[in-house]
Amino acid sequence: MSEWTGVGSRSDESAGHVIPFPSRAEPPQVAFQRDELRVIFNLYGRQVAGGEWRDYALDFRRDKAVFSIYRRSSEMPLYRIEKDPKLARRQGAYAVIAADGRVLKRGTDLARVISVLEPGPRAV
Repeated sequence: MSEWTGVGSRSDESAGHVIPFPSRAEPPQVAFQRDELRVIFNLYGRQVAGGEWRDYALDFRRDKAVFSIYRRSSEMPLYRIEKDPKLARRQGAYAVIAADGRVLKRGTDLARVISVLEPGPRAV
């Protein structure tokens, strides 16, 4: 004979254990795909070789994936490259955000969006 023991579970006295009800399936985490990471790390490698950037962090959440770029690991990130699939049809899934929160560029093509971080030509 079964009886309620609380919200989300039932007790099966004959077996002597609690059986949880299945919960709603959680949405999967948003992550960068391999080709997206290749584009990001190509830019990152060039900037590290030039001495501009020194560290990075990856953050994968349910709603967005974030690649943070640091000059020093103890500082706030200089830039964040965000992938937010909810904005894909409206403004574009990718965005580059500066340290002060300004959106530098947003769009659907990652290579074009992160081109805003490419260094300009230097006078010799």
